[in-house]
Amino acid sequence: MHTISEKYLSNYKRIIRLGTPIVIGQLGNIILGFIDTIMVGRYSADALSASGFVNNIFNLGIISLIGFSYGATPVIGAYFGRKENDNVGAAFKDSIWAGSIAGAIVFAIYTMLYLNLHNMGQPQELLPLMRPYFLILLLSLPCTVLFNTLKQFTDTVAATKTAMWVIMAGNITNIVLNYLLIYGIGIFPEMGLTGAGVATFTARLLMIALFVVFIKREKRFKAFSNGFHSRGRDNKAIAHLCKIGTPLAMQMGMETASFSLASLFMGWLGATELAAFQVMCITGSLCFLIYYGIGAAASIRISHHYGRGEWEGLRTTATAAFHIIMVAAAILSTMIALTQNHLAQLFTQDANIQAMYAALIIPMLAYQISDGIQTNYANALRGIAVTKPLMGYAFVAYICISLPTSYLFGFTMGMGAIGVAMGLPFGLTAAALLYYFRFRKEVNYHLQGK
Repeated sequence: MHTISEKYLSNYKRIIRLGTPIVIGQLGNIILGFIDTIMVGRYSADALSASGFVNNIFNLGIISLIGFSYGATPVIGAYFGRKENDNVGAAFKDSIWAGSIAGAIVFAIYTMLYLNLHNMGQPQELLPLMRPYFLILLLSLPCTVLFNTLKQFTDTVAATKTAMWVIMAGNITNIVLNYLLIYGIGIFPEMGLTGAGVATFTARLLMIALFVVFIKREKRFKAFSNGFHSRGRDNKAIAHLCKIGTPLAMQMGMETASFSLASLFMGWLGATELAAFQVMCITGSLCFLIYYGIGAAASIRISHHYGRGEWEGLRTTATAAFHIIMVAAAILSTMIALTQNHLAQLFTQDANIQAMYAALIIPMLAYQISDGIQTNYANALRGIAVTKPLMGYAFVAYICISLPTSYLFGFTMGMGAIGVAMGLPFGLTAAALLYYFRFRKEVNYHLQGK
């Protein structure tokens, strides 16, 4: 017992201390998503369906860009672990350039999607609601790119509370503006779903401004300012960040694609199925982002160990994070199972949507353990800069397994919405196994002296 205490308890404390602000920040996003969905759902069922489709489509690009920004973790984290502050600052600047390149590509793709929104097989009556909402989210995409880069930098240098406060301020702003602009309170016009888009855009601008203020004024960041300002653009370093970040963007993009394309399938089935799936995704995101916060904290610590060549230490950190995530998965699954009826009523008063949501809860709970495992070991692999294999594993898990299984169950076998959702546990389980065994292989390789 003493050995276990020495090996893991200190890691539990450090991961929780580092990860708690990340989890709080992500919970803020989920709470925002809950409130956003509730406000839109209470405005109209059509607005809920339209926002569900557009949000799921945008989640693919946004999460891909988040994945791309993760490429900075092993680079900045290794420099930070060795206390090479000038190199940390220079790598931060390079990550801004790299993120801008990725953001421009994604912006161009989503512009093409906007121009072809009418060709995606969605209910025609929803298109007038989808188009303005889609356009506003598209215009706010550059803010998301810069936010990801700033957050990744501050998190990697162990200043995770900075992003937490920024996210909380942005979320409060978003909620207040949602209330005013969706329903038209006081002097504000009633804009419905478009108002929710304007609120999101405004909140994202505010978060960028707050991040800049924090980084310029807080003393902890001054140690990196010399490297940031004195070093010029390093094209080789930018290319290296793109090389690490692109597989991560593809990996997370393909994972999100399994949900976004499942949303597309749901739209083929009808507006009720699409709305219920949106509520299911919001509920499932609560669990995922808690797993992500823990995994991200572990990845930061792993990158520091990686910079110092401490392979036993990083293995212990990954295992400790796995323990924490499994406990979280058990607690969250139990809470959702016990409160599913109340959760449905929060989002909509439509009895058909509530009934469909209750059915979709079953496949969502089925993938919680796998989702936690794949989140943990994907983060562990990015912490040691092993990112290229993740892209191939994600292709197998999500494109070759999850999506065909969703279509097979949902349409070929005639199971409808439940069948579409049942494809998700298969893909996440495959990803969990592939990531875990690759991480174990990498660690054993180095501990055995190559």
